[in-house]
Amino acid sequence: MLAFVSIDPVKWESGELAILDQRQLPQKEEWIVAEEWEQVAEAIRSMAVRGAPLIGIAAAYGLALAHFKGRDMVIAKAGLAATRPTAVNLFHALDRVFAAEDPLAEAHALLQEEADANDRIAANGASLLSENATVMTICNTGGLATVGVGTALGVIRKAHALGKLKEAVLLETRPRQQGMKLSAWELQRDGIPFRVIADGAAAWFMKTHRADMAIAGADRIARNGDTANKIGTYGLALLARAHDVRFVVAAPTSTVDPRIESGREIPIEEREPAELTHVGSEQIAPRDCPVWNPAFDVTPAALIDAIVTDAGIHSPPFDFGVLARSHS
Repeated sequence: MLAFVSIDPVKWESGELAILDQRQLPQKEEWIVAEEWEQVAEAIRSMAVRGAPLIGIAAAYGLALAHFKGRDMVIAKAGLAATRPTAVNLFHALDRVFAAEDPLAEAHALLQEEADANDRIAANGASLLSENATVMTICNTGGLATVGVGTALGVIRKAHALGKLKEAVLLETRPRQQGMKLSAWELQRDGIPFRVIADGAAAWFMKTHRADMAIAGADRIARNGDTANKIGTYGLALLARAHDVRFVVAAPTSTVDPRIESGREIPIEEREPAELTHVGSEQIAPRDCPVWNPAFDVTPAALIDAIVTDAGIHSPPFDFGVLARSHS
């Protein structure tokens, strides 16, 4: 078992779901206590809870909460499914809990499965690294976004535990700054060496420093390996290819969507302009400034050197239809 400072961002407590409000981190730790499924849906929609695997777990507990309170499960499932369109884990989790005889037990089982999957991802991914490695990553893919050690950040944790990691380089990840606010918070708690860079500094870092790997999580992986993840991931993959840096995706098999052939079919969420035009409540852009704010992009499989899942290390050409059939 990998030693790290554990985080439980969602907790079932006597018929209520406690949710760590990640919008307040790292300045303070505040909890939302959801007594009804609608509060869980709002926590997902407003990004109080975030990260594809954790969104799935939170939604699973939200649907279990609806059942616990005697609410209409069909309405609750539809409402929870409408919160975030890109992360496929959400829909997988809702389908499982909805079909279960005991929804709460199924939600608990999902949580444990994700934690176990992350342990395997961490071990698989760390095996790709040599000694004294510098690893770049984007967004937050640790315990705040998943369950347990995390996906891409779990690989970094495992590499550190094995004595392989020189440092992690965290892209700030505009506009919500999950790299600087959340990944830095997690690694600092664990005593893992890291530094934060601006998103725009990634190319110059690769040019002037040694980077052994760039690794990202995923919100949805198509059958051909095209991968949707936090906006800026596609750019990081392009930079990695230009600088001969290995680019790796780390995600659980629950993030694979074998129903879609390629990334062209992945819906990309667009978020409110205020994420760009404001810092907190203060507007920093000109009034009525036009904004385009996609939350995700799609990295073509051709730019991905390996996809690490709990089932193993997958090399191109990718065929996740085979993976889905082997796990059905």
